[in-house]
Amino acid sequence: MNKSDQITGYIRHGALTFAVSLFTVGNIKAQTIIPIETAHNALVLQADVKKDVNTVFFGKKLSNKQEYAQVAGQYKQTEDYTGQLNSAYTPSGSRNLVEPAISVTHADGNNSLDLKYVDHTVIAIDDNVSLIKIRLKDPVYNFEVTLFYKSFYRQDVIEQWTEIKHSEKGTVVLHKYASANLHLKSPRFWLNQYHGDWAKEMQPEQSEITHGIKTLDSKLGTRANLFQPSVFMISLDKPAEENEGSVLYGAMEWSGNFKIDLELDYQDNLRIIAGMNNYASPYSLKAGEVFTTPAFLYTFSDQGKGDASRKLQDWARNYKILDGKGSRLTLLNNWEATYFDFNEQKLADLLKDTKKLGVDFFLLDDGWFGNKYPRNDDHAGLGDWQENKKKLPNGIGSLVKEADNVGTRFGIWIEPEMVNPKSELYEKHPDWVVKQPNRPEYYFRNQLELDLSNPKVQDFVFGVVDGLFTKNPKLAYIKWDCNAVIYNAYSAHLKNQSHFYIDYVRGLYSVLQRIRAKYPTVPMMLCSGGGGRVDYAALQYFTEFWPSDNTDPLERIFMQWEYSYFYPAISSANHVTDWGKQPIKFRVDVAMMGKLGFDIVVSKLPEKELQFCQEAIKNYNDVKQTIWQGEQYRLANPRTGSIASMLYVNAQKTEGLIFNYLVNNRYGENSKYPIKLNGLDATKKYRIKEINLYPGTKSSIDATKTYTGDFLMKVGFNPILNTTRTSVVLRLEEMK
Repeated sequence: MNKSDQITGYIRHGALTFAVSLFTVGNIKAQTIIPIETAHNALVLQADVKKDVNTVFFGKKLSNKQEYAQVAGQYKQTEDYTGQLNSAYTPSGSRNLVEPAISVTHADGNNSLDLKYVDHTVIAIDDNVSLIKIRLKDPVYNFEVTLFYKSFYRQDVIEQWTEIKHSEKGTVVLHKYASANLHLKSPRFWLNQYHGDWAKEMQPEQSEITHGIKTLDSKLGTRANLFQPSVFMISLDKPAEENEGSVLYGAMEWSGNFKIDLELDYQDNLRIIAGMNNYASPYSLKAGEVFTTPAFLYTFSDQGKGDASRKLQDWARNYKILDGKGSRLTLLNNWEATYFDFNEQKLADLLKDTKKLGVDFFLLDDGWFGNKYPRNDDHAGLGDWQENKKKLPNGIGSLVKEADNVGTRFGIWIEPEMVNPKSELYEKHPDWVVKQPNRPEYYFRNQLELDLSNPKVQDFVFGVVDGLFTKNPKLAYIKWDCNAVIYNAYSAHLKNQSHFYIDYVRGLYSVLQRIRAKYPTVPMMLCSGGGGRVDYAALQYFTEFWPSDNTDPLERIFMQWEYSYFYPAISSANHVTDWGKQPIKFRVDVAMMGKLGFDIVVSKLPEKELQFCQEAIKNYNDVKQTIWQGEQYRLANPRTGSIASMLYVNAQKTEGLIFNYLVNNRYGENSKYPIKLNGLDATKKYRIKEINLYPGTKSSIDATKTYTGDFLMKVGFNPILNTTRTSVVLRLEEMK
């Protein structure tokens, strides 16, 4: 084929150029090239002469778009017997021999599916965001799949999902329905995945991917990320480091059961098939009904894990997290001060401590509700969202008013999806509860889920929030908890139990959409007994998430480090508590690395500790915009050495914060070497000053010296950590 055989059309929009190349043989179109490009990367699809849509390239984009058509010829791998190994969305039941993205039973009982290219459209949403739709259709059955690729040019992020519909004479059963089907080429692949449990979230593991299928999934129904988070990294060729190597980040935007299949096929290529988990969930689709999958998001970098994470954080702040470019409130929580044992007077006294401490508002945690079955422990009361008259005879309103009098604000804890068997709600509406009718109940934290697939339950859950705000318009904050997984999955409302796991999550999102339509700006924390539910579908409705109930600051250094690869600091709620053996300074310094809060008994703080906290909060208020909106650089990994160091730099590269910790207290441990900084302007001069000094101590840092960005990035700076100086926070400022 020569150049005269190629007809190329370009669609230009802002920073984006879409090249569509049609190669012709006579009058027959032999292939359509569809590049989905961002600032640095490209996912290139091809519809061939047989109308199969395949992936021909994924990685750092080429300067000459016409050369994408030549990529396949450079690989001399074993034969693809099916012509579908690199399918953009692999169907099952016809000629496919590997894991499918979609599997169906047609209305006539046939299990085969073939998907052929029909057309595609490009929609320019703005100068940074574009949407490509690729329509596929079965040539035998009236069955159609549309692939969606939403690209964020500057952030190098792509969201991908599918729509499935049919016009067959009867119902089609969907057995698998992935959101995305990627195809990567590399001599070797390495997986970074995560596992955990309560108080042990985000534990990383790295392994080389071998032939066969590695599955990351959850079958918990809700609180789905408890054991297996739905985020991961794939390194190409060799394990990526912080500042070098090729790495793909992937994440499901779904708060229920998910499934990510990583298949190293017989050609040694990696197929990634990600979506909702089809476990116990064949979905019956009526004619004309559209089944929309959740989005799978991914970003790629050839500059290491740090670059990929900064792209994802920037995307999240700008496009996904509720009010991601806005501000946040610092809080004082009553939980560790009182647990379930409190009354109106106790809370009124604690309210005053918010002003004493210097934070923005007071949060009332679990235990404020239930009368017939008072919430005095976690065995009773969930579902009965009326104020407990013994604890709060004048209701929540009196506390909101008291907060107003004190000059602070008031927030409240709820867990509206849940019910205790010992509750009035359970007695009145047993049909609202997720439980098998003929089996004994089995509890997680002494509670069960309400059936959010049921519209009446959705109305009830919305009413819990709406009722609180209707009676107390000055409420400033909601902590939304979710502490149980689903046992004995069954809905008294649904006729088809196979729809339950999917419809439950859809019901949850429906409630959250209604809440945000009426209360668009109220800050809400996404809590799930820790980080059991954090994902970007949920974070559209929440301003922050709770990484873990484990607030031991030493443990939190490791957890917050791993979370930071996927989520920005503004979304991470970090509280100072009495967990751990570290001094108050260490605890506060660690909590300042995200959205700061306190869960301590202020009245019991020694004078110097209170003084330190007050001064640290003032420091935090001065620098929090850099922490929340700045670029984050991991400088020293606590898992590979005795030091942890994290840098935040503002966009102008004029100010930064460096958090440094000694994470190994063995004899003689210290910061022996300078820590090389990153992300600075090499030509600027900087001064480094220590902040958050404990009263009565002096800094070991000479704040009169200046350093060029070049020096700090090539030689580094020593924070002078040792066993008597285990936490050091440094403020970096440009000197003019």
